[in-house]
Amino acid sequence: MPSISIITATYNAAAHLPGLIESVRQQSDRNVEWIVIDGASEDGTLDLIKGASDVITDYLSEPDFGIFHALNKGIQRASGDYYLVVGADDRLDPMAIAHYKRAAAETKADIICANVYSEQHQLIQPTGGAIWHHGVQSFTTTHSVGTLIRRVLHHTYGYYSHRYPTAADAAFILKATQQGASTARANFVAGQYNTKGFSYRYKAALLCELFIIQKEFFPKWLQLLLLVYRLIKNYAQL
Repeated sequence: MPSISIITATYNAAAHLPGLIESVRQQSDRNVEWIVIDGASEDGTLDLIKGASDVITDYLSEPDFGIFHALNKGIQRASGDYYLVVGADDRLDPMAIAHYKRAAAETKADIICANVYSEQHQLIQPTGGAIWHHGVQSFTTTHSVGTLIRRVLHHTYGYYSHRYPTAADAAFILKATQQGASTARANFVAGQYNTKGFSYRYKAALLCELFIIQKEFFPKWLQLLLLVYRLIKNYAQL
């Protein structure tokens, strides 16, 4: 079976991290590497990390320049064939790691895309349809819990860009898949994500970054129209 690394970036996450720790402890397959990159938290997060040495195999706590800077550190420290990014306020289904390993072994795809639940227990699946319209959401849930990534892809396509503080993961996935990385759908629920996460708190910035990303691959005028439409559609949330 392919090996998997879980990577979590934390900063003052003491209120949320215990639930994630417990969800990792409950995995049916505990043969997984878990790396936590902490941004020098001051609220007891580091004590929680040290107290979970039965599941957290490696950690680093130092100031960083944002979530994707932290994730890049984690990827560089990871040893798994694949990695899964899980936020401190996310939760893994007990079978998540086992299902991901099986899907990776069977498909041998570079990116494995599973389903997730929102915190309201709403099932989130890829939208399907044209990539120029839906972006990476056409084949992923757009949330990291539902996306397993082959680690060595970063050797070919680079690491998460600091140009995109809220959507660097979408930029990387789109670049990789448009240039040859393979994807596969896996019909299981990987876990639950928190709708109050970083990218959702900065919805306008996310939409603008997605426009910048997608215009690199698809007609600019078309992406500009989509940006205007999305800003109007999501006006109440901005």
